[in-house]
Amino acid sequence: MPYPKKLLNDHETVALDLHPHWWFFAKAALALIGSIIFGILVIVILDGDAQTYLGWVAIALIVASAIWLVARYAMWSTTNFVITSDRVIFRSGVVAKNGMEIPLERVNTVMSNQSVFERFLGAGDLLIESAGELGQQRFTDIKNPSRVQNLIHSQREANNTRMYGGATSATDVAGQLEKLEGLRERGTITQAEFDEQKRRLLEG
Repeated sequence: MPYPKKLLNDHETVALDLHPHWWFFAKAALALIGSIIFGILVIVILDGDAQTYLGWVAIALIVASAIWLVARYAMWSTTNFVITSDRVIFRSGVVAKNGMEIPLERVNTVMSNQSVFERFLGAGDLLIESAGELGQQRFTDIKNPSRVQNLIHSQREANNTRMYGGATSATDVAGQLEKLEGLRERGTITQAEFDEQKRRLLEG
């Protein structure tokens, strides 16, 4: 389900609308597959009362894991990570909706994080540090987080150009470097990640 256009501001456009990475389904899908395999083994290997008893157990496991998978799909389809020309938006909830938004002009630092396994899958996390009450926000199960990180930077630069005529506003390079140093000191990012982000800021 895409992010509703009726929730956009006037002249606001969507640059990216993401649902969570398919890894979001992994545990529920593995549980269902495991339950089915267990049921097949019960039928093939056992007989008599043991087969009957464990057969009912297998059916219960299959039903429970199938319900879990359907519930995860419902959550997946109603969860949106959106980048617009003005904001970063996160919205989730099947019935009751929970959401948050970060104006692009308040975004100070964007960090992507992937383990070796996540890099293989094309998934990872984003950490966005912003001015104001929100502070640090971590978003998980993001598809291609490095590409999303770059898109946020480019959208923020375009937004700054529209708002300030190309000026850097309060979140200038020096301020962003201070935020990065704070992230490094708190252990949120590694020295290597700090060096990479510092290089990007100075080159930009």
